[in-house]
Amino acid sequence: MLLFSRTRRATVPAVLAAGIVLAATACGGGADNARTAGPDTLDPNADLSKQTLTVSNWDGYMPQELPEKFKAAKGPTVTVTKHATNEEIIAKLTAGGDSHIDVAFVSGQFAQALNAQGLLEPIHADLVPNLKNLYPEAGQLAYDKGNTFSVPYTWGTTGLCYRTDLAGYTPDSWEDLLTPKPQVAKKVTMMATERWLMLPAQKSLNFSANTTDTKQLEQVKQQLLAAKKTLLAYDDTTFGDRLKSGEAALVESWDGWCPTDDSRIKFVVPKEGSDLWVDTMVILKTSKNKEAAHAFINYILDADNHSWAATNILYKVPNAAAMAKVDANVLESHPQLRMTPAELLKNEVPVDLGDAAPTYTRIATEVSAA
Repeated sequence: MLLFSRTRRATVPAVLAAGIVLAATACGGGADNARTAGPDTLDPNADLSKQTLTVSNWDGYMPQELPEKFKAAKGPTVTVTKHATNEEIIAKLTAGGDSHIDVAFVSGQFAQALNAQGLLEPIHADLVPNLKNLYPEAGQLAYDKGNTFSVPYTWGTTGLCYRTDLAGYTPDSWEDLLTPKPQVAKKVTMMATERWLMLPAQKSLNFSANTTDTKQLEQVKQQLLAAKKTLLAYDDTTFGDRLKSGEAALVESWDGWCPTDDSRIKFVVPKEGSDLWVDTMVILKTSKNKEAAHAFINYILDADNHSWAATNILYKVPNAAAMAKVDANVLESHPQLRMTPAELLKNEVPVDLGDAAPTYTRIATEVSAA
């Protein structure tokens, strides 16, 4: 699925990391004031042509022409800034002062952390009528049930991506990755990003992907240390290329990044279950252009606009009308896109880890350094 710069998911190349403890003390009184402030009263008849927007997003995560199309349709000028990781944009938004960012794209648990600090404007549903396009399941996500402060943009899961001709069997368990069969040993890759590094061991041990239990986390660490002996590499970005070349036979992969357009390559969600990650759109409490910000999100949720993400990034979007517009040939070559919302919701939604985040970081550091 490497159709754009895949630096959105972690530190350096990946982005849904272990969680974050926001630097509330570094925000001065701003965060406290925001936390106690209620939702602004917004004008549904505001002259949007008098407002401007600054949107921060990952590179290539929406159509290049979308800002100009939005301006032509609705009036506001849109400036797009880019962030490589969740951590980068979170640091900018929590550094104190006015970041001048109106709308930010962040992963679900990071939106949850921002909202806990009072930094997000509640979503005014009356200004986003295209919320009706979302699947009902999109309102059941653990980090923000009811989409009260965030609007989901893409969602997906993590699983096993493998070469059928090299594996010689159909893997169906995280154990296939952690204790691989002899024919694939040393031809296996796992991700180094904290949440995804931990995920296979957490699920194989029947633990939550959000566990903060120190004894469970120690068991996870020991299983990861044992698994490291049979790995080819930790790889968050080039595992698809390794599969295509034959250097790897079995890899941990996000669904959209498993290159199933190659007929030799298949994707499966392990029987122990997996995650349901979500990338969201949020509006900053400090925005002076909140009507335009809501209009922008509503514009993205238009079926024609939102379907771009599924077709070009190959991640599912939680928008029933948009998914209905995805070309049948794309769905055929990337069957992961056909996964239903009900199937996705069988997996576990990552939430902010709060004070446990440093423990995940420590374990990831110790495993990678061993």
